Amino acid sequence: MRKCPYCDFNSHQASQEIPEQAYIKALLADLQQDLPWAQGRRLSSIFFGGGTPSLFSAAGIGEILTAAERLIGFENDIEITLEANPGTVEQTTFADFRSAGINRLSIGIQSFDDAHLLKLGRIHDGKQAQSAIATVQSAGFQRFNIDLMHGLPGQTVAEAARDIQYAIDGGAVHISWYQLTIEPNTAFYSRPPELPEEDQLSDIQQAGMDMLFDGGYGQYEVSAFAKTGQQARHNINYWEFGDYLGIGAGAHGKITLPSHQQIIRTSKTRQPDHYLSRATSALAKQQTIASDELAMEFMLNGLRLRAGVPKQYFTERTGLPESAIAKQVARLQAQGLLEIDEQRYRTTALGYQFLNSVLQGFS
Repeated sequence: MRKCPYCDFNSHQASQEIPEQAYIKALLADLQQDLPWAQGRRLSSIFFGGGTPSLFSAAGIGEILTAAERLIGFENDIEITLEANPGTVEQTTFADFRSAGINRLSIGIQSFDDAHLLKLGRIHDGKQAQSAIATVQSAGFQRFNIDLMHGLPGQTVAEAARDIQYAIDGGAVHISWYQLTIEPNTAFYSRPPELPEEDQLSDIQQAGMDMLFDGGYGQYEVSAFAKTGQQARHNINYWEFGDYLGIGAGAHGKITLPSHQQIIRTSKTRQPDHYLSRATSALAKQQTIASDELAMEFMLNGLRLRAGVPKQYFTERTGLPESAIAKQVARLQAQGLLEIDEQRYRTTALGYQFLNSVLQGFS
């Protein structure tokens, strides 16, 4: 395994032997320590992400799920997603993951084009990507997401369109389609590739949006498209400013503490060896969100959703009255960028095109 040149996530090159049992033990100790933050709430979704969690055995994943259900409890219709890469698992592994309790897969394909995959540093090729999709279906997964990038070095409109068509033809009920961006602390940042010009990027974006719409995929978030009823519940909770526990090396969480009138963000120590060696706590940082930042934080998340966010969540999840943003909302409405009714805050079609400008209105 190796780290992709565009990746700024907390991922590390894997050694030949993964200390699976030691890491599971650390995860469960981490979960036990964070248990009070659940505050009696049952889990409605779980997302195994970051790096390549499919390197874990299905038995290991099952062990984690069994412990989580015992410690916290699951809603009856819980969504449990596992990220996987086409080059790291076999058909029997997919089936075993399903037997262990995974009911949704997210496949990090990025492209079906061999030349583009090579530039992205991916370890699979286009045929393996298509084979992975067939394997997912034969393993019995009805719900799966395909991750695709666009705006790749040298990519044409036709090449981007072919990637989308493969995903549609593959039967994915959810497609995450996002533009390659060059992030600090990545190999691409040190040695930037030549990306398509703005006009080309715009043409790719428009062609892709048209194909996804014609294929029956609704855009429910900036880079997320889904068949009816197939939106990722875990992601929607993020965007609606819901709470979540972050368990594992480098994991982030957001917790509301009503008794303290606080909303905090947590992060765990990033390096796996440090995470494994921590005898007392994996917590690296705990920070209270300042009250004057809450409105921006809420809107930064909620307005990414195409349908917006329920109005009642603003007060419920920030503790602020609606009057705290009344002036900003009125100004953005007057500019034709925001619209509200009795139920939701959401951008107009124009506002969604200029989302960053809308969000600046709450800063």
